[in-house]
Amino acid sequence: IRESATLTRDVLEQHFNDLKGTLKKLLDERLMSLLQEVDAIEQESIKPLDECQKLIEHGVSTANELLREGESAVHGDVGSQNEKLCSFTKKALHIQLDSLPEVPSLVDVPCLSAQLDDCLLTILKNQIFRHGTVASRPPVQLEEFVEKPGGILVRWCKVDDDFIPQDYRLQYRKGTASHFEDVYVGSETEFIVLHIDPNVDYQFRVCARGDGRQEWSPWSIPQTGHTTLVPHEWTTGLEGYSLSSRRNIALRNDSQSCGVLYSKAPTYVCGQTLTFRQTVGQPDRRDSLGVCVEQQNGFDSLQRDKAVCISTNGAVFVNGKEMTNQLPAVTSGSTVTFDMEVVPLGPPSNEGGNFKLRVTISSNNREVVFDWVLDHFCVSLYFGCSFSYPGWKVLVF
Repeated sequence: IRESATLTRDVLEQHFNDLKGTLKKLLDERLMSLLQEVDAIEQESIKPLDECQKLIEHGVSTANELLREGESAVHGDVGSQNEKLCSFTKKALHIQLDSLPEVPSLVDVPCLSAQLDDCLLTILKNQIFRHGTVASRPPVQLEEFVEKPGGILVRWCKVDDDFIPQDYRLQYRKGTASHFEDVYVGSETEFIVLHIDPNVDYQFRVCARGDGRQEWSPWSIPQTGHTTLVPHEWTTGLEGYSLSSRRNIALRNDSQSCGVLYSKAPTYVCGQTLTFRQTVGQPDRRDSLGVCVEQQNGFDSLQRDKAVCISTNGAVFVNGKEMTNQLPAVTSGSTVTFDMEVVPLGPPSNEGGNFKLRVTISSNNREVVFDWVLDHFCVSLYFGCSFSYPGWKVLVF
């Protein structure tokens, strides 16, 4: 409680200090803009009046000089009087003392004033008094962590009945790293976080955005999750496939070489969900995505014994035999999932097997369920894929 209270105080103080700085900056910018507008109007309006004043002052100055010259001619001696009167007369004929520039009428002369709306303070006051809230509990909390190979399935739930969520935002960080990173934003209440190192603690937190709102809710209490399961990896070295740096993505390249690309190890364990997400290329009926008991070289597809798979056209094969039930064709961006569980042993099977796995294959919101009979106990399986044409890309997790 004390830790969250201290953190909340720091957040509030920082936020309102930032607001004060931003408001002062905005007010200063607005004041500067208005002062510049006053300067511009003043300069533009005063210019013709200044020119008019200069003309009037020049005319008055010329008239004063002529007046002094006339007085000098009248009061001078007789010898120079005629000459001065002649000069005075010539100048008087050329000066236009009865002509003045047009002076703008009073209604055309600007009179500047500032128009300030006092209601701004009222609006700001009302907004400020409603700005910010303090929540004692966040509206969403983390609910469950489920270990996945090289990942963690994170689930969360709403704990405030009055809160109507529109989107969720999940963040994580490795160990005690200083910063959280966004890993998911959307409307779902669970997400598989991939690229998780095994046996390493990660911290998670989640928040939500209310319906019609822009701001996010407070963060949930951070919780720690980890996985002990090593990530699924494709095996390296097969000429027809290029792998990502983490070896969880396989791309069928342009090589003419074909064959089945297997997992590096039998990392799929019964009770887990194996997921393939693919980008499609040109389909072929011999294409396959599935699991098998063991790696067998020399085959160009998983449509063989000791394997179950789905073809890119949606056909399902068990030990090389096509089932009657069929799934939709694989589409770009869709997922194909395999779920298996051990079926309790009953009387010996008529098919001669003594071990069964119940298999569920799902694709494009449809699924098929069947029992896979094996001749020996096996709960750790390889996975694999095969494609005849380039362009296919498969992510496994």
